[in-house]
Amino acid sequence: MTSSWETTLLNLPIMNRNIKNFITLPPFLTLCLILLSLGQTIQAQQDQNMQGKIKALMAKMTLEDKVGEMTQLAINTISMGEGYSMQEPHQLDPADLKKVLLDLRVGSILNVADHAYTKEHWHEIITAIQEVATKEKPTGIPVLYGIDAIHGNNYTLGSTLFPQQINLAAGWNPELAEKIAAITAYETRASWIPWNFSPVLDIGRDPRWPRFWETFGEDVLLASDMGEAFIRGSQGDDPSAPDKLAACMKHFLGYSGPVSGKDRTQALIPERQLREYYLPTFQRAIQAGALTVMINSGEMNGIPVHCNKAILTDLLRTELGFKGLAVSDWEDIGYLQTRHRVAKDYKDAIRLAINAGIDMAMVPMDLKFPILLKELVEEGAVPMSRIDESVERILKVKYQLGLFEAPYHENYDYSKFGSEEHTAVSLEAALESITLLKNEQALPLAKNSKVLVTGPTANAMMCLNGGWSRTWQGNSPKWDAEDNKKTILEAIQDKIGKDQVTYHEGATYDKLTKVDAVTSAAANVDAVIVCLGEMPYTETPGDIEDLHLPVAQQQLVEAVAKSGKPVIVVLVEGRPRLISRFEDKATAILDAYLPGNEGGRAIAELLFGDANPSGKLPFTYPREANALLNYDHRGTDLAGPLGFNPQFEFGFGLSYTTFEYSELKLDRKELTEDGAIEISVQVKNTGDRVGREVVQLYITDKVASITPAVKRLRGYQKITLKPGESKQVNFSIKSKNLAFVGVDNKWVTEVGDFEISIGGLKETLSFK
Repeated sequence: MTSSWETTLLNLPIMNRNIKNFITLPPFLTLCLILLSLGQTIQAQQDQNMQGKIKALMAKMTLEDKVGEMTQLAINTISMGEGYSMQEPHQLDPADLKKVLLDLRVGSILNVADHAYTKEHWHEIITAIQEVATKEKPTGIPVLYGIDAIHGNNYTLGSTLFPQQINLAAGWNPELAEKIAAITAYETRASWIPWNFSPVLDIGRDPRWPRFWETFGEDVLLASDMGEAFIRGSQGDDPSAPDKLAACMKHFLGYSGPVSGKDRTQALIPERQLREYYLPTFQRAIQAGALTVMINSGEMNGIPVHCNKAILTDLLRTELGFKGLAVSDWEDIGYLQTRHRVAKDYKDAIRLAINAGIDMAMVPMDLKFPILLKELVEEGAVPMSRIDESVERILKVKYQLGLFEAPYHENYDYSKFGSEEHTAVSLEAALESITLLKNEQALPLAKNSKVLVTGPTANAMMCLNGGWSRTWQGNSPKWDAEDNKKTILEAIQDKIGKDQVTYHEGATYDKLTKVDAVTSAAANVDAVIVCLGEMPYTETPGDIEDLHLPVAQQQLVEAVAKSGKPVIVVLVEGRPRLISRFEDKATAILDAYLPGNEGGRAIAELLFGDANPSGKLPFTYPREANALLNYDHRGTDLAGPLGFNPQFEFGFGLSYTTFEYSELKLDRKELTEDGAIEISVQVKNTGDRVGREVVQLYITDKVASITPAVKRLRGYQKITLKPGESKQVNFSIKSKNLAFVGVDNKWVTEVGDFEISIGGLKETLSFK
């Protein structure tokens, strides 16, 4: 005899042939299993119902409807104005709107015309679009609107702007990244936009690349953890919720490895490196449930990714099991003809891209795409099965977002939009990420200090935010002013009083300005704060020929250093610009990266000791332009007299307190394929103030069939310690943590010895 709950348990799909083992579980755990299985059963039923709706809708759709769904146009095509020149103030063009949605049956609109809009204007835009789509289009299919909400909902005025992705990586705190993604989703949905082209999951292993700052850094584990957290925060358990949206992992695949270091240029990546370094971030995001993916704009190994079936279908779909929507990047299908020259004309380019696996084409200004795609189907050049496959994926995302039931959430309370609560999280993220790279007893500064503030990034909000900030390039001070935030200079003045602060620009990005006034002022202060770095950029406008900071900025540091006063260099940069020519002149160096709207406040708090730096480099900071090795390089890279000598190593970052590591222990020295080794280490705050430390676990494979990396990050934890406090930090290592991609391009863990390293302590384990 079995009880009623046992009978229920026996019939649940989660159970297997060893069900009798579960009957002996405590009732509470059994109830958890029941609830889990019921949830799975309900989800399966919901998926089945949704699939039925999709099939029924597709049966009613014409070929025109279907190719329209596969078309994504920029907002420019439905707005007053010509081409990229939009009328101000921005207005939709009712005639163009109906032409795009009713005549061409377009299924997706994206972007913003030139600059950010108010939340209220976004409501007008989305309402007008969805009213036509759902009430006048024969299918009634809502439009899927997409936007680049890269570090907060940056294309809506008044939204919370967060530090850029490279900062989140420097914070080494996935939980905080998840919180930021959730707030971004909330504030983007508050503008009634349900699709965010974020996060960037390209691995940042080449600092020359202008989108480096959009990545989560150079390490696979850290970037994968951050990406997964961002997907969770964006989509939650239910992407149709009024405060969630569809995330878009980008750019699949190999985009961040161009040979030249310049944007959208060719990459040459062997399959083994592709699988070990470029693929895992996307694989983790797919496992986390990412609904959409954007495709790499460039070409890899001579084949444009947009027409590479081996990447878009065989790898992405068959091997990785991605079921969602794949969208092209801006105008990239046309570039198959004009840039890559693998298509004889635009129509041929469309054929190549769609047959390779593109579901939705970001055209974005061309109205011929759906017409030409229809012709290709009618001519038999693109099979109808390929069209149906893509349309089903597009409709599924629209159902998952709840757009059929609620194209926008008019009655949801978005009262936290741009709130102090959200601003506090932005400040927290900036404080956690900014990294102290050098400190010769110069920081923190006393609040009664007299300081000179100088340098091109000292009094410019746009430098703190970088690209994708109210405008595409983020270089319009007009829109920064709308946010009414503090520059570094203004935040320092607020912190210690204007009468204690002298300011001279000293230099623009690449020219000295009245340097005599700067040197004269330096003689009359206690310390000089020199704010260096980059002007905002992203994508191709950010290409550079020299990784060194411009000579003018170097000369500014040298000039103020002659005063003999402490020189504190604050770097505001999207990539590690080389500082080796003047690093010795700096008494302290603070790398702020691109810390966002609260970056000025955060820098001031760190400079004057109201906060303690805890950021760690998410990349290797190079010393010279021809020395761009990553931390996990091979031993063969060290041949010759130069070796590996970066300016600062990956994972490095100082604090105003000190930490001591001791008692590195392994619960056993041998690891088997199905087992785990528990590792512990004691960490003590030996200083006199509270501090946060990132405990980093590295593993070195001593002998392997392929030259092993000198070390790989295999675990990390960020902890907080009071003065004198100790904590035991624990890690669990399994065979997969020792794996690498072998000679057959498959992951393998080989028998042998491995070195464990934490905080300078080392132990050895063996894999049997």
